[in-house]
Amino acid sequence: MNEWPDGYGRGSQGSEPEGARAMRHVQRPPVPHQQSQGYDDHGSPAPYDSGYNTGQVYGTPSNQRGQDAGHPQGQGYGHGQGHDGYGNPPAPPSTPPGPPPYRQPPNWRRRIKIGALVLVVTFVAVTIGTYFWADSKVRRDVDLSKVIERPKEGDCTTYLIVGSDSREGMSAEEKKKLHTGSADGKRTDSMMILADCSSGPVMVSLPRDSDVEIPSYKGSESGKLFPAQGRRTKLNAAYAEDGPELLVRTVEHNTGLRIDHYAEIGFAGFASIVDAIGGVEMDIPKGFKDKKSGADFEAGRQTLDGEQALAFVRTRYALDGGDLDRTKNQQKFLAALASQTATPGTILNPFKLYPTMGAGLDTLIVDKDMSLWDLGQMFFAMKGVTGGDGTSMNMPISGTRGGNLTWDRAKVQDLVAQIQKDQKVTVTEK
Repeated sequence: MNEWPDGYGRGSQGSEPEGARAMRHVQRPPVPHQQSQGYDDHGSPAPYDSGYNTGQVYGTPSNQRGQDAGHPQGQGYGHGQGHDGYGNPPAPPSTPPGPPPYRQPPNWRRRIKIGALVLVVTFVAVTIGTYFWADSKVRRDVDLSKVIERPKEGDCTTYLIVGSDSREGMSAEEKKKLHTGSADGKRTDSMMILADCSSGPVMVSLPRDSDVEIPSYKGSESGKLFPAQGRRTKLNAAYAEDGPELLVRTVEHNTGLRIDHYAEIGFAGFASIVDAIGGVEMDIPKGFKDKKSGADFEAGRQTLDGEQALAFVRTRYALDGGDLDRTKNQQKFLAALASQTATPGTILNPFKLYPTMGAGLDTLIVDKDMSLWDLGQMFFAMKGVTGGDGTSMNMPISGTRGGNLTWDRAKVQDLVAQIQKDQKVTVTEK
């Protein structure tokens, strides 16, 4: 008796093959992006991909197969992380379009602050550089400590400004062009006292032919003491005898006014300054000619270049008042020069400022204690003379002695007292 059920263990006899067993269809879960699951960008089915080229078999990701096979994560069947079966990297997934990334607007306030800081630092650096450059050019050759028996100090700062006929550094052609002659040495061609007072600047011209007494003095080179001999001579002879120190000593002795600073400029420097600023505009009330100075002017407003300016301030023989009229022309010109130079167009323009300073400082001689600040104060005081509050005048004259001009002693004393006390000057030259 056979215990097997029918159909089992009987070979093919009486057996019938089993019918095909239906199996459940397995489908991958959908993913949000259709293109990655067989759809293109338009939503249509993409061509069939068996997954073979991407290292996938029967829909299993390569990194998962690598893990199932005991390989490190991401290395399916030894093809390497992120590569297909041919060693090519997979295509990057498509990123849906979206708004551009947010860009923060520029911080203009911060940029303005940084720009302003850069400008300030640059300005300070240029200013400091200019100061040291200009300071190195000034010739501090005059030692006022050698001047003896000095008057008391006053409330105003006083300068003795001297224009010399020095031809130092001038070529023969320049001497001929400027009509300076070829005399050796140097003499004072103009002298004036400038008092920088809070009551108003005062400019007093000292005629070169002024009759003065040469006092006792200490030699600027030898240091030897020379006693007073009661000798009277022209004022410019003091400079020719022992230079700036004796000139200061003589002015102080004959006026009773202490001189705080000394400044001297020669012919070449004077003409160069005028040319550097493009000329000086002057209103000449009456035309004149002078062969010795080279002056040839018509009446009216005109711009003088360096050569013409030098001829203008040196002319005396063609003027009715001689040396007194010349000193007035010198004052008028220096005031115009200062007024036209101390302008924003010159000070703030390096193409004008540096040539002007270079031309003037190269031939400028000052005392050892004179700083650039003092020099600037002197310059602006000259400008202020014609500003309405200033006073310009000649030293009051009372007559002549031996062809030299004598000063009015009473008026000179009153003038000096007003300057020393920083009072408004009321003294007149006549």
